[in-house]
Amino acid sequence: MRIDKYLWCIRYYKTRNMATEAIKKGHVSINGQTAKPSRDVYAGDELSVRKDQINYKLQVLDIPQNRVGAKLVDMYRKDTTPAEAFEHLELLKLAKEHYRAKGQGRPTKKDRRDIDDYLVEEGK
Repeated sequence: MRIDKYLWCIRYYKTRNMATEAIKKGHVSINGQTAKPSRDVYAGDELSVRKDQINYKLQVLDIPQNRVGAKLVDMYRKDTTPAEAFEHLELLKLAKEHYRAKGQGRPTKKDRRDIDDYLVEEGK
């Protein structure tokens, strides 16, 4: 089965077109080698998929005939992604929230003055 169809069948991408674009961009590798969308995938292959700033490590267990339900995905792949990848994503989210809360937009005049005062003090 083609790698783009396989990733769509096991629900890593919503559409085959999204899977194909990710593969063309180099976000997917098979057994350590970058893949083309038409590359076949077989049982026992090791996949590396970069999605949402996480490097997923997958092992192909079996090839589905067509797109499977979410509950049946584990029959066709084994997820060996290390826990550190998910912890790294949580740290990124916390860092973004710490800087500026979502929805506050651009700095206000007062925020800008505070930033300028801080930078002047640092320069002395």
